[in-house]
Amino acid sequence: MPDLSCVRVVAFRKEASMVQRQGSLTAWVAGFLAVLISYAGPLVIFVQAAHAGQVPQSQLVSWVWGISMGAGVSGLLLSWWFRMPIITAWSAPGTALLLSLFPGVGMPEVVGAYLMAAVILIVIGVTGCFEKILAFIPKGIAAGMMAGILFQFGVQAFRSSVGAPLMVFAMLAAYLAGRRWWPRYGIVVVALTGFAVAFASGRTELSALHLELAQPVFIAPHFSIGMFFSLTVPLVLVSLTGQFLPGMAVLQLAGYHPPTRAVVTGTALASLLTACFGGITIVLAAITAALCTGKDAHPEPGRRYIAGIANGVFYLIGGTFAASIVTLFAAFPKELIAALAGLALIGAIVSNIRLMSEDGSHAEPAVITFLATVSGMTLFGLGAAFWGVVIGMAAHWLIGRPAQKK
Repeated sequence: MPDLSCVRVVAFRKEASMVQRQGSLTAWVAGFLAVLISYAGPLVIFVQAAHAGQVPQSQLVSWVWGISMGAGVSGLLLSWWFRMPIITAWSAPGTALLLSLFPGVGMPEVVGAYLMAAVILIVIGVTGCFEKILAFIPKGIAAGMMAGILFQFGVQAFRSSVGAPLMVFAMLAAYLAGRRWWPRYGIVVVALTGFAVAFASGRTELSALHLELAQPVFIAPHFSIGMFFSLTVPLVLVSLTGQFLPGMAVLQLAGYHPPTRAVVTGTALASLLTACFGGITIVLAAITAALCTGKDAHPEPGRRYIAGIANGVFYLIGGTFAASIVTLFAAFPKELIAALAGLALIGAIVSNIRLMSEDGSHAEPAVITFLATVSGMTLFGLGAAFWGVVIGMAAHWLIGRPAQKK
C-alpha cells in the first residue's frame, strides 16, 4: 500500500510545477503586452517627430532599432541580474521635445545632445546624485514643463479630425470605452480601432508590408552649446522626473527596491551606446511597468523578473525588424498617427497637471513654467523647454517660497 505522505508530496510538486509554468506564461504575456503598448503609443511620437524633422526613412528605421535595442538589452540584463521586473523604455517626453526644435536642427546636433545627456546621467548614476537633484527642482516646475511639452500632442489629436473626422472620432470613442472597461489595454484598443477604420475606408497602403531587417545608420555627432541647453538639459530633467522617479515608485510599491545607482547607470550606458544611431535616452518605464510588477504577471513576486526578461526579448525582436515596423506606420494616414500620439499621452498630461497643483505653494510657478513651455518661445538659440524651467524656477524663488519676516 503506497505511503499517503509520499503521494501528497508528489501531487504537491506536480501542482507547483504546473502553477510555475502557467505563471511563466503569464509573465511572458505581460512582457509582450508592455512592448506592444509602447509600440502602439510612445513609438508614434517618434514617427510624428520624424515627419516634422523631414527625417529620411532609413534614419527613422535606425531610430527604432536604437531605442528598441537599448531598452531590450538594458531591461533584460537588469531584470536578470537583480531578479526583479525592471522594465525599461525610451523617453517619450524627451522625444516630444524634438517637435519644438525640428526642422531647425539636424540629426548630428540631436545625436550630440543625446550623447551629452547620456554622459550626465552616467555621472548622476555613479555618484548617486539622483535624489539630490530631484529635491532641488520642485515637482510642480518639472510637471509644468512636461505638461507644456506634451500639450501640443494632445491638441494635435483633435486638430487631425479636420482631415479624417470618422477615423479620429472612432478612435476617441475607443479611447473612452477603453478607459471605462479596459484601462490597462486602452491604447491598444485605440490603435486597433484606428487601423480598422483606416483599412475599411481605403486609406492604407498595406501592399508594401513585408518582413525586413533593420540596418542601423551611424550619425556623426555635432556638439553645440545651444543644443545643450535646448535639448540635453530638458531631456535629462524629464528623464529623471518623468521616467526614473515614477518608474522607481512603481517598483517600490510592488515591493521591489533595486539599487538606484545601478539602474540609472545601466540605462544611461545603453543610451550612450545607441545615441549615434538615433537612440534617445533609455529610462525606466512607469505605465507599462505596472503590467509586469503585479500578480497578473506572476503569482510569485520572486518570479516576476521573467516578465522583465520577456519584455527585453520582445524589444530585441522589434528592433531586429524595425524596418517592418516603420513600414507599417507609413502605410497608414498621418491623421491616424497624430490622433494616436495625442490620445496615448492624455494620461501623462493629466498626471502632470495634477502634479502642477499638488503643492499649493508651487502652483503659480508651475503654471508659469507651463505657459512659457507651451508658447514655443525661442530666445538666443535656446528652446521653450529650457526657458520654461528657468522662468519657472525664478518664479519659485521669488513668489513660491514663504517670505522671510523682517
